[in-house]
Amino acid sequence: MSKAKDIKEEIEDQQVEETQTETVETEELTVEEKLQEELGQEKDKFLRLFAEFENYKKRTSKERVELFKTASKDVMVSMLPVLDDFERALMHIEDDKEAEELRKGVVLIYQKLLTTLGQKGLVAMEVKQGDTFDSEVHQAITQVPAPSDDLKGKIIDVVEKGYTLGETVIRFPKVVIGQ
Repeated sequence: MSKAKDIKEEIEDQQVEETQTETVETEELTVEEKLQEELGQEKDKFLRLFAEFENYKKRTSKERVELFKTASKDVMVSMLPVLDDFERALMHIEDDKEAEELRKGVVLIYQKLLTTLGQKGLVAMEVKQGDTFDSEVHQAITQVPAPSDDLKGKIIDVVEKGYTLGETVIRFPKVVIGQ
């Protein structure tokens, strides 16, 4: 009996060892699975962070380009009254025939100023008498009775020119419209 007992104990020990080995292997697999899952989560975090950083770079570069385009806006707006004064001076000098040399000098300075501001992106808006009034593009100062029926709702006079800097309107043209 003792021999049968010994064999029985050996079989039980083998079964216990096998069970322990299987348990260790399943624990190792679960640890491995846990590590795989953590790795997947970390990869996902990394990819999201990378995509967020790429979006940030694109957004800041767009903002920088926009800032450079409109950085001179304040200077341009402050120069517009000078342009208006030049245009008024040119209109009055043209009437005076004695000041021909003065007129030529003022025209040269005016052209040079326009060229310089144009190189920086300033463009005069083209508005003329007879154009249709558009409240999104024009600023109406007053309405007067239209001299003819075809000028009703149209621009009769341009009081002040409008200007754009790049694609941005920095001053809307001030107009008189027919009623």
